[in-house]
Amino acid sequence: MSGSKKNFLIPPISAAAPGALYQQILDGIKREISEGRLAPGSPLPSFRGLAEDLLVSVITVKRAYEELEREGIIYRRQGLGTFVSDMGHGRSREVKKSRARELFQEAIREGTEAGLSEREIVQLLKEVIEEKGELVHARKRN
Repeated sequence: MSGSKKNFLIPPISAAAPGALYQQILDGIKREISEGRLAPGSPLPSFRGLAEDLLVSVITVKRAYEELEREGIIYRRQGLGTFVSDMGHGRSREVKKSRARELFQEAIREGTEAGLSEREIVQLLKEVIEEKGELVHARKRN
């Protein structure tokens, strides 16, 4: 077993979960970066180390890392390893913001198809935000 997971935790991935395995890895790393748990310059596990930790193929990890590198979120240095880019947080945040926009558009489409008015959709969004706020406050108290 590799020791690469000590300071690098992404949620477990599963073939039963939605999305391809490489996409689950990609999303997990982006989340860790955007939420500040992986700072610029932080080293990432090797392809092989992360593949062993997540019980996936090296090819799956390589594909996720290549996509993150294309997006400018991580970079590789021959012989040194893979690291979070200085622009990783901002790039990861922009990617997440773009995805949030897509989900909002999908939610609006669903609401409209369900016969909800614009006002009802906005009210529903406010309720979800309030519920999320209550969850955050509850976690801080515990």
